[in-house]
Amino acid sequence: MKYDFTTVMNRVGKDAIAVDSLGTGGAAPNKPKEGFDVIPMWVADMNFPVVPTVTEAITQRISHPAFGYFPARDEYFDSIIDWQKRRNGVTELKREHIGYENGVLGCVISTLGVLCSKGDNVLLHSPTYTGFTGTIENNGYNIIHSPLVKDENGIYRMDFADMEEKIVRHNIHATVFCSPHNPCGRVWERWEIEKAMEIFKKHEVFVFSDEIWSDIILGGHKHIPTQSISEDAKMRTVAAYAPTKTFNLAGLVGSYHIIYNKWLRDRVNKQASLSVYNSMNVLSMYALIGAYKDEGHEWLAELREVITGNVNYACDYIAKHFDGVEVSKPQGTYMLFLDCTKWCEKHGKTLDDIEKAAWDVGVAFQDGRMFHGPCHLRVNLAHPFSRIKEAFDRLDKYVFNAL
Repeated sequence: MKYDFTTVMNRVGKDAIAVDSLGTGGAAPNKPKEGFDVIPMWVADMNFPVVPTVTEAITQRISHPAFGYFPARDEYFDSIIDWQKRRNGVTELKREHIGYENGVLGCVISTLGVLCSKGDNVLLHSPTYTGFTGTIENNGYNIIHSPLVKDENGIYRMDFADMEEKIVRHNIHATVFCSPHNPCGRVWERWEIEKAMEIFKKHEVFVFSDEIWSDIILGGHKHIPTQSISEDAKMRTVAAYAPTKTFNLAGLVGSYHIIYNKWLRDRVNKQASLSVYNSMNVLSMYALIGAYKDEGHEWLAELREVITGNVNYACDYIAKHFDGVEVSKPQGTYMLFLDCTKWCEKHGKTLDDIEKAAWDVGVAFQDGRMFHGPCHLRVNLAHPFSRIKEAFDRLDKYVFNAL
């Protein structure tokens, strides 16, 4: 490969929650016992060096020693337009449709601030990304969950009848739609999005579509932008994207929305401005420009190959060695969502028992209960393969098949 996906980086003391926050309580795993190093598999960031064009763009900018107020450069908007065209086949995107966002979660709240009153109900699929749960509820909205269901092949699907029943019963007019889905890793097929959008149109439900994972698509699957489904979907939807997930730039901050409906766009932009905080950082602007160059496309193709290999290895290993642990192979994202229900029942153990045993030997994965998985684990596979292999060796020896 042209780019480096094999070096094991030492992130200790380098501003990484994934390693520096271990043992601090809350959602963080405990530190490992003496003799084991940490394999940070909980926070959804990657353990690979960024594409070199990102650091080159930032380095070139910081060679000029002034960092005052600035307008977004034409290259910023042109880079997004080109990226969306090449990756998602979007041909009608213009500069005025694009708006900066500090983060996807902030954009969620700006959008709901336009579409809802405090106390209104909002539809989400469960399992649900914990960031949505905290942000939406803390801002005074009620979440109504429509559970995803597994089909005969173990693939998570939307329950359209349940969605429609809950929209009607709870008088819902806004939904947060996750595409690809986090934490389940589903890449929705066109017919699935079409059917969901038909229901939303029928009942006048506006859509916030979180598409931050849309670049990390695995194994021949294809991301379908929600706004591309129909003219109505285009005008009914606020879509959010970011280079931060794709290129591991979360520490630089910087997402963007695409809104074609001018009425909706004007109001979301106004709502976002009320905090006097939703402003671009000059270095994050250059990071996006650097990431969205030709080299970024090349780097991403290699990343997807690496992640696909890691996912295949992990899912095959689980099926062969961890009897009672179930996983629906993700079609996008680099996260696994493991269901340990049958394993716990068979062995008389709890999810807490599994976590303690794994954390003790440095496999720092995440408790899935905060994602509405009752006996689930969320596992980050964005590591060099050597680390993935070591993690599953430890899980085999010390956790799921420990004597």
